[in-house]
Formats: sequence, C-alpha cells, structure tokens
Amino acid sequence: MKLQRHGAIACLALTAVLGLSACGSDNEPTGASASGSASASADCGKGTLNAQGSSAQKNAMAEWIKAYQQKCAGTTINYEPTGSGAGIQAFIAGTADFAGSDSALKPEEQPQADAKCTDGQALNLPMVIGPVAVVYNVSGVDNLQLKPATLAQIFAGKVTKWDDPAIKADNPDAKLPSTAIQAVHRSDESGTTDNFTKYLSKTAEADWTFGNAKAWKAPGGVGAAKSDGVASKVKSTEGTLSYVEWSYAENAGLKKAKVQNGAGEWAELTADSAGKAIAGAKIEGQGNDLKMSIDYNTKEAGAYPIVLVTYEIVCSKGLAADKLPLVKGLLSHAASAEGQAAMVELGYAPLPDSVRTRVETAVKSLA
Repeated sequence: MKLQRHGAIACLALTAVLGLSACGSDNEPTGASASGSASASADCGKGTLNAQGSSAQKNAMAEWIKAYQQKCAGTTINYEPTGSGAGIQAFIAGTADFAGSDSALKPEEQPQADAKCTDGQALNLPMVIGPVAVVYNVSGVDNLQLKPATLAQIFAGKVTKWDDPAIKADNPDAKLPSTAIQAVHRSDESGTTDNFTKYLSKTAEADWTFGNAKAWKAPGGVGAAKSDGVASKVKSTEGTLSYVEWSYAENAGLKKAKVQNGAGEWAELTADSAGKAIAGAKIEGQGNDLKMSIDYNTKEAGAYPIVLVTYEIVCSKGLAADKLPLVKGLLSHAASAEGQAAMVELGYAPLPDSVRTRVETAVKSLA
C-alpha cells in the first residue's frame, strides 16, 4: 500500500489525538493484525452476506472482510461500491443486508428503512473517518492553497480560469496558467458529494447557494461516476479540480490542495489533521443510533476541515437468523481497536475511542 510509508507515524499521531488504544505493526500484514484478539470473540456465521453502498468505504470494507473471512471459514461476504444513495435504496428494497453510506439516513429515508426492521429501527453506525481531499491536475503548480470561498466559487462556476484573481490571492507566489478549470463532480448520488456540499454551505454561504445533497446540484462542471471515476478523470485531464476520498487521491498519486480552516490556517490533509477535525464532532442520534454532526468551521489548531464519517446502516432488530451472526461478526471486527487501526495505512482516520466503544456496544445489541 502506498500509505504504508507513513502508517506508523500516522498511527502514533492518532494515538495521541484520538486516544486509540491499539495500532497494528507495520511489520505484520494488515489482515493478520486485524484478525487478532478483538475479532476472536466475534460471532462466526455460515453463509453469504450481501451489502452495498458507499464507494468511499470500499477499501476499508475490503480489508475488514478479508480479515473476518480469515478468522471465520465458510463465509462469503459481498460488498458492492454502488454509491451511498444506491446502497440505501437497496437496503430499503431488502436486497442489501446492510448499507454503507457517507451520510446518515435523511428524515424522509428513516421511516422507509425502519419498515425493513421487524420490531426495530434502522441504525446509523459510524464506522470510519474518510477525509475528503481537494485534488487537482495543473502542470507546474504545486502546494496549491484554497479558501472555502474560492472553492465554492470554482464549483459554482463563478471562477473559471486557473489564473483568476481569487486563486491568485490564495497563492501569491504561484505561477498560475490561464488554463480553463474543469471542476469534476460525482455523477452518481454520493455521500461524498453530500458531505462536500455541506462543507461548502457551512463555510462559504455567500458563494455556495445550492445547499447539500447526494446528487450534484450546481450547474456546469464535468461528472464522473464513483470515486474511482473521479480520481481517474483528474489524473488523466489537465486543468481539473475535484473532491475525492483521501485513499483514492493517494492511490492515484494526485496532488492535494491545502484548505484554510476556521482558525485561518492552511491545513494539509494528514491522518493527524483529519482526526483533529473529528474531535469537535458530536453524536446527535438517540440510543444506539449514532448519527454525527461535524463542525466544518472547526478552529481546532491544525485541523483539516473536510472530513466525512462513513456509516453502516443496519437493523437493530429483525435481521434474518442466518444473517445475524455474520452482520454482528463483521461489524464487531470493523469497530474493534484492531479493525480501526488497520485503516490508517489505507487512507482513513480511525474513530475517536469514545465513539468507537459506543459503536461496539450498538453492534453487540443487534438482534
């Protein structure tokens, strides 16, 4: 993995910032460390589990599934990265045993999802932090810096050239070309889009008037399907700017812009800086529903402000008897200290321990 070179450093930083209780060793294969003591107590079921949704969590889910299947023979777990919107609809339709989503269920989605849970409700369980990188492809431009207002103006179609005065003001020492900006957005419904547009609406209200949603609302720009498609488009196309999860940006070798946070600092995206942003997040759900609220205007020193929490949407009660051990076993591993520590090298930031332990409790209560 390309992130292994700074995995140990990031892990130490996260231990300090988030109180993470354990980190995997760089000298041990991730799957081996992830399938250690925490998952040893997990339920091992037999049969097949089908889930789909967020492409942002695809790499995380692949690692968790690999580790769980190594521990529990005779299981087949399929996760299709169809996008958050499609995953929630599949859960509602009963074709997904659980859904991955980069946004908690909307008020209009909650009763539809609850209806699939006999004598229970659909829970929003945060499972990992996915920092969102602002990526770009402009020859001769490195160390790009962008304020929220500048980002909003670009994605709203108000700033269309790389040498626009707004970008120059953020980068006084850069040699910016007159190249046209191609602002790339997700063409499918995406929790990443929902979080990115929520960030713009909270930090640049005067320049972003399109609210937030899984579907892209602003005019213009170029659409690309799923996270892989966005990363590929930026990598192959001069003059592009987009938003994509950190793991995809790293794996594609894309340049990442520094973003100004609420304290006025130019924040670089690292595991440490992303974890600092989540330090100010609050759980606003009730009981075992752990929907979180992120402060995109965080003034925490060194915090990188564009982060998302990626959730598993799962029934608190009503899971089929043959599915329950599989769901509890897999999600117990994902929420374990070992399961979370394995995420650092994949481009994610682990949950704060105070949140992680609540997720563990919620998973244990599934029935």
